[in-house]
Amino acid sequence: MSKTTAPDPAPPAGEDQDLGAAGSQLSTAPKEDLPNLPAMGVIGWARWFWRQLTSMRVALLLLLLLSLGAIPGSLIPQSGQDETKVADFRERHETLGDIYDKLGLFHVYGSVWFSAIYILLFISLIGCIVPRTWQFVGQLRGRPPGAPKRLNRLPAHTTWRTTAEPGQVHDAALALLKKRRFRAHLAGDAVAAEKGYVRELGNLVFHIALIVMLVAFAWGQLYKSEGNKLVVEGAGFSNTLTQYDDFKSGNLFSSDDLVPFSFNLKDFVGTYERTGPNKGTPRVYKADLTYSDGPYGKDENTTVQVNHPLELGDSKVYLVSHGYAPVITVRDATGKVVYDDAVPLLPLDANVTSSGVVKVLDGYRNAQGKKEQLGFNAFFVPTYGGHASGTMLSQFPALDSPLLALSAYHGDLGADSGIPQSVYQMDKTNMKEFKDSKGKLFKRLLRPGDSMTLPNGAGSVTFGKTVKEWAGFQVVQEPGGGWALTGAIAAIGGLAASLFIQRRRVWVRAVRGADGVTVVEMAGLGRSESAKVPEELGDLAGILYDQAPGAPAPDDPADSPDADQEPGTDTPVPAEGAEK
Repeated sequence: MSKTTAPDPAPPAGEDQDLGAAGSQLSTAPKEDLPNLPAMGVIGWARWFWRQLTSMRVALLLLLLLSLGAIPGSLIPQSGQDETKVADFRERHETLGDIYDKLGLFHVYGSVWFSAIYILLFISLIGCIVPRTWQFVGQLRGRPPGAPKRLNRLPAHTTWRTTAEPGQVHDAALALLKKRRFRAHLAGDAVAAEKGYVRELGNLVFHIALIVMLVAFAWGQLYKSEGNKLVVEGAGFSNTLTQYDDFKSGNLFSSDDLVPFSFNLKDFVGTYERTGPNKGTPRVYKADLTYSDGPYGKDENTTVQVNHPLELGDSKVYLVSHGYAPVITVRDATGKVVYDDAVPLLPLDANVTSSGVVKVLDGYRNAQGKKEQLGFNAFFVPTYGGHASGTMLSQFPALDSPLLALSAYHGDLGADSGIPQSVYQMDKTNMKEFKDSKGKLFKRLLRPGDSMTLPNGAGSVTFGKTVKEWAGFQVVQEPGGGWALTGAIAAIGGLAASLFIQRRRVWVRAVRGADGVTVVEMAGLGRSESAKVPEELGDLAGILYDQAPGAPAPDDPADSPDADQEPGTDTPVPAEGAEK
C-alpha cells in the first residue's frame, strides 16, 4: 500500500496578500526587484526639513556653528574695522591672504556663510518657540490633570486613616497647596495641584532673549557707525561726516542718522608713574571737554576718561589715544609768516616718540620771489635721552625735555593733483632737499623757542615755546546696544529659572472606607529629575495630618484599604521615598 501525503491547506482568502507583503519586507532580493515605495513629494520633504530645522538639536548645532564662525572674526583682521591691518596681512601672507579672501574671512560678519548660519538659527529659534508658547499658554489656561487611579504606584506617596470627613480633607488640602503657591483644584475624589510653571516660562524667555540678541546684533551691524577724530587742545569737533579723519558704517546707515552734537577740547591731562616697574604707565588720562547736545544745545563741561565715554543719544565718545602737537612757525624769504599752527605728530612707542610732516601749501615765496611749497619731516621726543642706533629716543612720555628734529624740502607737494593725501606723510616725487654748505640734507635739532634759517635765505622755521597736546576720540553709534544688553540679562534669568526651578505635581485623595473611616492618599511626581519631591511631599503630608489626624487602625491589618498603613499606628507612613 502506497503512502500518500495530504496537501497543505489553502490559506484563507486575503491571507495570501498579507503573506506576500510580509515576504516583500523580509526579502533579500535586490532593491530594484522590490515594489516602488511612495515618494515623499515636495510637501513631504518640506515638512521633513522644517521638523529638522526647528528641532532643538539643530538649534544648538547652529548656535555652536555661529560661535565657531565668530572666532576668525576676532582673530583675523577685518576689512570693516582696519583696512591697514588687512593690507599688511595680505602683503605678508600672499597665498593665505588669497584663501582667506575667497572664504570671506576678512569680512566674516558680512559673508554669505555667516549670514546663512545667522538666518537659519533665527528661523530655527522661532520655529521652536511658537508651538511651545501656544502649548504653555494652553497649560496656563487649563487645570492640573486629575489624580491617577493608583497613587501608590508613584515614586513618592504616603497614606493614612482619619476620622475627618473627605470634604474637610479636600478643603484643607486646597488651602495648604494654594498657600504653597500650587495651582490646585478638586477633580473628582482628589485634589490635583501643580507647581513650577516658571521653569517652562524661563525656557521660553531664554529662547526669546536669544532672538532679541540676534535682532539687536543685526540691527546694530546694519545701522552702526564708527569714526575717529584727532583734536588738538583748543580745537573742536562737530558730528558731521566731513569732520571725521576716518569713518565706516553699516549698509543701511545714512548721514541723517548721525546724532547732532559738538565739543571742544579744552585741556588734556596726562600724568605717569615716575619710578618702579610701572614707570611710564599713565596714572591720570583724561580730556576736559565743553560739549553741546543738539544744534542749539547749551554748552556744558565734562571730562572723558578711558572706559568712561561721553554719551549723547545713541552715540558714545571714547578717549582712545593721545600725543603731542608742537607749534611751528614758518616765514618766507621776506620774513612773512606763511604758516603758524600746532602740528599733530603720531606716537611710535609707549614713551610717545612721535613723527609726522609739516606742509606749507600756500603763500610761500623763495629768495627769487617764486611761489613754492615747503615740506618738513618732523621727529619729536617729549623727553630727550640721547641717540640709539642713530635714532632719537624718548625716555619718558611726559614733556620733561622736548626736542624736535626737522629736515626741509621745497617744490610741489602734489596737493593740487586731486589725489587724496595723508596729512602725516609727504609725497617727495616733485620735492627737492634743502642742503647745507657741505651738500648734505639740511636737518636741525630744535628746543622749544629755537629757530633755524633755511639755506640761501629761503626763510626760517621756529619751534614755539608751547607744545600742545592732542587727544584721539572714537565716536561710536550702535542703536541695538540697549536691546542686546536687555536680551543678555533676560537670557541669563531665563536660563537660571529653567535650570533651578523644578516642575512637580501633587495629588491628595480622600475617600470613605467600608468601615466609615476616611482614607487619605498623597502622592507627588516631578516632571523633571528632582530630589525635592519626596521631601516636599513629606512636609505637606505632615502639615495636612495635623489638620486631619489619624484614626485607630482596624483589628486586622489585612482589612485595611491600603497595605501601606502600618498596623497599630494612626500616623501616615512614608512610602517609596516620601518623608514626613
